[in-house]
Amino acid sequence: MAAVPKNDMEQWLDVDWMAFDPWRIQAVHHRLQGHPLLRLDALVALAQRLEARGSVRTHSDSAKAGTPFNSAPDLFPNAASSADTLRNLANAQAWMSLLNIQKDPLYRTLVREVLDELLPGIDARDHGMSYRGGWVFVTSPHAVTPYHFDAEHNFILQVQGRKRVYVWPHDDEEVASEHARDLFHLSHERYLLRWRDAFRERAHVFDLQPGQGAYMPSTSPHMVENGDGPSVTVSFTYYTDSTREKAKLHAGHGALRKLGLQPPPIGRSGFSDSLGALLLNLHADWRDKATHACDEYAEEAA
Repeated sequence: MAAVPKNDMEQWLDVDWMAFDPWRIQAVHHRLQGHPLLRLDALVALAQRLEARGSVRTHSDSAKAGTPFNSAPDLFPNAASSADTLRNLANAQAWMSLLNIQKDPLYRTLVREVLDELLPGIDARDHGMSYRGGWVFVTSPHAVTPYHFDAEHNFILQVQGRKRVYVWPHDDEEVASEHARDLFHLSHERYLLRWRDAFRERAHVFDLQPGQGAYMPSTSPHMVENGDGPSVTVSFTYYTDSTREKAKLHAGHGALRKLGLQPPPIGRSGFSDSLGALLLNLHADWRDKATHACDEYAEEAA
């Protein structure tokens, strides 16, 4: 598909704001596939800058859907440099993420421009956008992003190549237990997420090509299978008042679980929610871990 330029009358993203619900998965469209900062030559230079500061995550294409996400780089290392991986992406047999691109002065403008454009529509339904971030995923043919979830709301946009994205609702306890979410928000651990191939039948499936994308809420489990060619994808993420509140409630329930208690899902018992929050505030170590987990990728405030 040819690049679609953006003129002064167009926006980078097309979102159906009438149907938008911050806690519901939905398809979006965009015009970023022709952006000069998302071309491979620009990404090679970005990767070199980010690698120097330890902001690149990569593994080989031996990782599968069920590979523990946090452990994938150690279990299946990619020995090539980030620049060499990008230059030879079609044959690199690798998956790579360029982390927190908003920390790079050149790419900070892109992250701000895209999220500033989205802010009015989002803010009307989900107030308090902050800790805005950007990520670029570059993937060799048939590489897989292991099953996992993240803390932020996420617009994931396909720039080059094709991939299949599986996304599950943020509250689907069949694919990700309440305990798994509590642990994640307490300490950013994902080891309670256990992949089963039968999950595919429950997923929202997006077959993305350039110009297409998806919105997924915080802690929506997802897994990605790349197509027959190299792929470039960009994500724009952020927290809101509601994501922070849910994260605190889950972390508080995680703290209760550390004591051997079995709290009901968040929001079903005011007593459990309050007790978890109190325990989290009293225990400095747990509180600090939860704060770090929530803000691990945070850099730019709105």
